[in-house]
Amino acid sequence: MSRPLELIRGLHNLRPEHRGCVATIGNYDGVHRGHQHMLEATRRKADELGVPVTVVTFEPTPREFFEGAAAPARLMRLREKLEALALYGVDRVVVLRFDARMRNFSAVEFEQQLLVAGLGVRHMVVGHDFHYARKREGNIDSLRAAGERHGFSVEEVGEFLVAGERVSSSLVREALGRNDMARAAHLLGRPYRMTGRVRRGVQLGRTLGYPTANLALHRKVVPLWGILAVRVSGAGLQDHPAVVSLGTRPTVNGTDPLLEVHLFDYEGDLYGEYLSVDFLRWLRAEEKFESLDALVVQMGVDSARARAALAEIPLLA
Repeated sequence: MSRPLELIRGLHNLRPEHRGCVATIGNYDGVHRGHQHMLEATRRKADELGVPVTVVTFEPTPREFFEGAAAPARLMRLREKLEALALYGVDRVVVLRFDARMRNFSAVEFEQQLLVAGLGVRHMVVGHDFHYARKREGNIDSLRAAGERHGFSVEEVGEFLVAGERVSSSLVREALGRNDMARAAHLLGRPYRMTGRVRRGVQLGRTLGYPTANLALHRKVVPLWGILAVRVSGAGLQDHPAVVSLGTRPTVNGTDPLLEVHLFDYEGDLYGEYLSVDFLRWLRAEEKFESLDALVVQMGVDSARARAALAEIPLLA
């Protein structure tokens, strides 16, 4: 059961009541098993000290700021990240806007304005390769020195390995790029998930006999494409079996990425509802068909394959 999470946007919104915490800093994209390992250490120390767990993260990510459209696909939108962080025991998330001003923060400014004046940190939990501030000039040694000056301790958490590999957001993206949902789930500790609100479409799926709940992705780059077997939760549903098309719908000359969800054996109005989609088995790549009739035939094949795949995949306890 996740706990209520407080979101604080920007240094200027930090208040005296936010001072005194155990904090960790990072993008936390995916909140994978390596991140969970960090959060366990953070939660453990916070419980020992009787203070909240605070995660500091950035919007946009530093790589998005520096690389623009060339930055790698996000695994999570901010809302999805907040939901996952709450699940793993985080009390507060401070979202800092990564802009030219933040880019030019010196290590001393970062320590003084955020960690000391803003958060009043009691303890910092960081990874073995942690760097911060302008040109990554801050590191674990400078952070420890700052802690000695300002009265906070620093804990370095080692790498989290799976089969000898360091778990990272890049490794999860690589698994998704290879359409390996099982490996992605193993690295994440849960199935890969996208969430969104159901919006009204042109209702083509209903006309073709396969009504869909359409979720806008609100993403610049998507980490996977294709037709997949999934389970859907939200709006009174729990792990409901479904098949999705994640792509641009080339048969009808679509252009924007869209997640179309066809729920098996379901009738109801989901417009405006917030759904979570867990990706469990990749079935095939998106393709352009010569006609809508040909598309309908393939949708029947996809639905049968998705039902069979989901029957083989046990529900998580």
